[in-house]
Formats: sequence, structure tokens, C-alpha cells
Amino acid sequence: MKIKTVIPFVLLVAFFGVSFQKIQDKPVLYIIGDSTVQNGSGKGSDSLWGWGSFMNVFLNTDKIEIQNHAKGGRSSRTFLTEGRWDSIMKTIKKGDYVLMQFGHNDGGELADTLRARGTIKGIGEETKDIYNPIRKVNETVYTYGYYMRKYADEAKDKGAVPIIVSPVPRNEFNEKGKIEKDQYGIWAQQVAKQTGAYFIDLNEMVIEKYRKMGPEKVKAFFPKDHTHTNEAGAVLNAELVVKGIKQLKNCELKNYIK
Repeated sequence: MKIKTVIPFVLLVAFFGVSFQKIQDKPVLYIIGDSTVQNGSGKGSDSLWGWGSFMNVFLNTDKIEIQNHAKGGRSSRTFLTEGRWDSIMKTIKKGDYVLMQFGHNDGGELADTLRARGTIKGIGEETKDIYNPIRKVNETVYTYGYYMRKYADEAKDKGAVPIIVSPVPRNEFNEKGKIEKDQYGIWAQQVAKQTGAYFIDLNEMVIEKYRKMGPEKVKAFFPKDHTHTNEAGAVLNAELVVKGIKQLKNCELKNYIK
């Protein structure tokens, strides 16, 4: 009678000189946001780019996968109601990261026939029941803070690391030659504190950079309007996002920076 010998997996691993650890796919950096994060298809249509399209320049993609899910025209509300966040929730796993930046489109109307993408201002628990003429459904609209908390909390529930990014500023110098800090940037920081998410004050960082450059040089970054950058402007924003990542205490995403 033959006795079947079963060699434990641990011994096989040790025999072949492979360290014994759980074999996993490399982590994924999910990026969500609007057109300032990914413009169009992310290939520079009309010479416009979002900063998310250049994160691969600064991160080692041999060790971390980058998925830019940002979509032009979306607010913190419509990125959710269109099912874009749900699709991420199906694949996100422990050890992944989520960079999220919303705010540019949240100030729109709640129920207009053009976009219906606005959110209630602030970070409170206020709600408003509307009929959405775009989706043709009744919908309860929440505050900007509610949607941002949802992204951060649900990412954490999956074991992923949420990083809230304040929205990049528009090219709007005032008469004193300054760009005012965005209110959504302030709310974004408050939500980060509420949820324990990491926070990158990209709004403040870019404003400071623009201030030093001056209106004329900054103008070259905006070929179409005061919101959407060209490649040079998007690369600058991406570089500052990475600078912000480096400054995050105990955030291991910095280990993937080139």
C-alpha cells in the first residue's frame, strides 16, 4: 500500500527560498474627482489635463497600480449617484488608497435640467428632497460633507486609506493680486478631521505657488478658462499632491514615491 506524502506549503516555501507571507496583488491607488483631476478621457483633449493623469510620473507603478476614476462635470454627489463609487467598492481592498478631490461642481443647482449636480453647502446633516429631472427619480440631496464622509468612511471600512484633497484653485486673482482660499477646501479639511482621513491642502499649496509666480505666469496654465489647466499646470498640481503625500505622518503611500 502506497502512503501519500503531503508536504506542507510552509516547507515548500522555505525549500525554494521564498519568504513566507500572504501573496497579494500590489496595492491600488484609486483617484476620484472632477475634470481638474482627469479632463475628458485623460489624453489631453483641447490641451487640457487634470493632475491625476500625471501621478504615474511621481509614483512607482511597478509597486502600486494607479486607477484614475475622476470624471469631468461630477460633484461629490453625482460621482456617487451615477454608480461610479459603487464600482470601486466592488474591487477595493485592504491596503489600497483613495485620493479624493471634489468641490468645483458642488455649488451648482440641486435640480436644474442641465446638470442637477449641486450639493447642500456645508458639512452638516441637512437634506432636501427633490425630483431629479436628469435621472427622472426622486432623490434626497445631502451636504458636501455628507458625501465626502461617505467616501472616507466606506474606504476605511474596506481597509483602504482615504486621503482627502482640497480642490485646486481657479485662476481668479483679486484686485490685490491674491487668490482667496476655497470654502470647499475648508470643508474638506473639516471632514478629514471628522473621519480621521488624511488631508492634503492642495488648495492652499497651489495658491501659495501661484502667488509667488504672479498672475501673468499663472495665466499660461489656463488656455481655455479659469478652471482647467494645460499639461504644465496639471503637472505642477500633481507635483504638489506628491509633496503633500510626503508630508502625511505615518502614511505608507509615501513609500511608493519615486
